[in-house]
Amino acid sequence: MKRTIIDAHCDALTKLYAKPELDFYKEEKELDVSWPRLQRAGVGVQFFAIYLSESLGMPSFDHVLRMIDTFHRKINRKEHVVFVRDADDLLEAERSGKLGALLSLEGVDALGGDMAYVRLLYHLGVRSVGITWNYANWAADGVMEPRKGGFTVKGKQMVKELDRLGILIDVSHLSVQGFWELTELYEKPLIASHSNAYELCGHPRNLSNEQIAALIGRGGQIGLTFVPFFVQSAGPADIGGLLRHLDHVCSLGGERHVGFGSDFDGIEEWVVGLEHAGRYENMIEALCKHYSEEQVQRFLHGNWRRFLIENLPQR
Repeated sequence: MKRTIIDAHCDALTKLYAKPELDFYKEEKELDVSWPRLQRAGVGVQFFAIYLSESLGMPSFDHVLRMIDTFHRKINRKEHVVFVRDADDLLEAERSGKLGALLSLEGVDALGGDMAYVRLLYHLGVRSVGITWNYANWAADGVMEPRKGGFTVKGKQMVKELDRLGILIDVSHLSVQGFWELTELYEKPLIASHSNAYELCGHPRNLSNEQIAALIGRGGQIGLTFVPFFVQSAGPADIGGLLRHLDHVCSLGGERHVGFGSDFDGIEEWVVGLEHAGRYENMIEALCKHYSEEQVQRFLHGNWRRFLIENLPQR
């Protein structure tokens, strides 16, 4: 049976920007996510994050523009890809059998508090924004910032603008204080594109039971991630360990609010059996041993599909 996958986070775009010699349409050893590997796995929709690594120096909006240009030059080929900016684009990708490619921004550092840049993101097709990476920026504190603060005044202003535009807000990497402030500032469903359960692995990037319940309660979506040290704190992480996080989210009422957000190309260690996107078949095999076919389809594709159709802009 053909199974389609939606993956809510990868950093392939950062690698393609940093190393112009890499070809997305070849099976490059350095790329976890490439066209051949996505095709082999049956990935139907892939989120591509715009992440400005520290190696670029001071982040600027020019970097964001250049990464979007890289996306269009290296990934967005019309014969293979549908650029997903609204729910109709998602359905078009399904109908055509092409890869749906959705742009996200990981950390708003480069926007510098300028709401015109926030609006430009929307016009350029960015449909998901993570407020921070691990540390503080002008908008809010990240989860690893020692002071553990929340949002700034400018950050709260940005949340209102994202709300008005209809851009999804991603809480992965946001501080705990920021998370709870956001639930007060923003009434729509939130996503955690690449986070696991803190109850099972006590890394600060993972979500507490209370946070998971809050996301589920407002109709949000969680993408379980393949970062080994978010799966378990000691020893080699395997697919069974990842499924324990899936079981845990389901036990909190999240069976219809959970999928995957691999973080491929953002990691230098891998879950055993999930070394790149082409190995998704190992995940599918493990899921089929533990869940019904309906549940497997939901976790791989259906939950994210429903969420995106309901929450992406409508034409």
